Amino acid sequence: MTVATHPGAAEADAAQIVLNTIRRPVIMIGPEGNITFANADAEDFFRSSAAGLSRKTLAHFMPFGSPILALVDQVRARKAPVNEYRVDVSSPRIGIEKVVDLYVAPVPEFPGSVVVMFQERSMADKIDRQMTHRSAARSVTGLAAMLAHEIKNPLSGIRGAAQLLETAVSDEDRALTRLITDETDRIVSLVDRMEIFSDERPIDRYPVNIHVVLDHVKAIAKNGFASQIKILEDYDPSLPPVYANRDQLIQVFLNLVKNAAEAVGNVPGGEITLSTAFRPGIRVSFPGTQDRVSLPLEFCVKDNGPGVSEDILPILFDPFITTKPNGSGLGLALVAKIVGDHGGIIECDSTPRGTTFRVLMPAWRNVSAAPEGEAKGDHS
Repeated sequence: MTVATHPGAAEADAAQIVLNTIRRPVIMIGPEGNITFANADAEDFFRSSAAGLSRKTLAHFMPFGSPILALVDQVRARKAPVNEYRVDVSSPRIGIEKVVDLYVAPVPEFPGSVVVMFQERSMADKIDRQMTHRSAARSVTGLAAMLAHEIKNPLSGIRGAAQLLETAVSDEDRALTRLITDETDRIVSLVDRMEIFSDERPIDRYPVNIHVVLDHVKAIAKNGFASQIKILEDYDPSLPPVYANRDQLIQVFLNLVKNAAEAVGNVPGGEITLSTAFRPGIRVSFPGTQDRVSLPLEFCVKDNGPGVSEDILPILFDPFITTKPNGSGLGLALVAKIVGDHGGIIECDSTPRGTTFRVLMPAWRNVSAAPEGEAKGDHS
């Protein structure tokens, strides 16, 4: 596709590259309603290749009576662009809970053709959900402080009593005293993990090179839990430093990569992709402040595993939510707390073809004044 009436090959290639660079699904509808062009994001959105889309009409993918079909007809008839907001395009073919903003415009160079650009409403809605995640993390903070005080001390006494009993009971009963000791240690370990949530000290933040962090995480993964899994990189080398704590970022992405590795499991051709990008335009207001925080840095951990079940997805970052047989459900809750403490946002997009954890973070705003070592994230 190109906007020229008689484009040369070079112009057509350039137009294709430009449209594939746009991080929004874009399609062109021909006069007969067939899909004559789809960029790369549209292929993902419609779960079909461009060749497959070219054999279908837009109506094939839309729910019955969808207003988008009427919008296309309206634009074609009036030859004027239209914006429409919060249009539900959910259907079995492209997925449930698909709500989008639409920009529909005629293409004068191709009479009867219309271009449709989709913008999923998920980001605004996910930001709202992120506030819920933070509330959940705050509830765990209070619970952790209470558990540390009210439970660990009695557990220490129980463990000591079990050890004394072990020396005075029969071999048959000794197995029971060891069970008491082991289970007590397990509960103490869980409480120790929860104590992290009660740490309200200010974060020591500085400019960090996210690629140094991700390379470190990748090295740990490849030498351990992801030794048999292919890990790909899709980095923006011009990305400015992130304003964060290096050690806590390592903890965040180590958790996310470990989750991805467990999701991929034994899937043939299983892969994990680490990506970074600059996404201007995301600004968030947080409760209790008038400031709007810019979150232009996007870091993603993507896997091609079977995805997260739809009933778990909305509460994935809540504490004690887990699908693992021996999981505590605190890993992602801790990730959400750390990201939230940095003023960032984390969300999860999942389909049966894979899962993407997306972290949006603030950039270091004084790059030119930062010492050279700090700008490269050289902090230990």
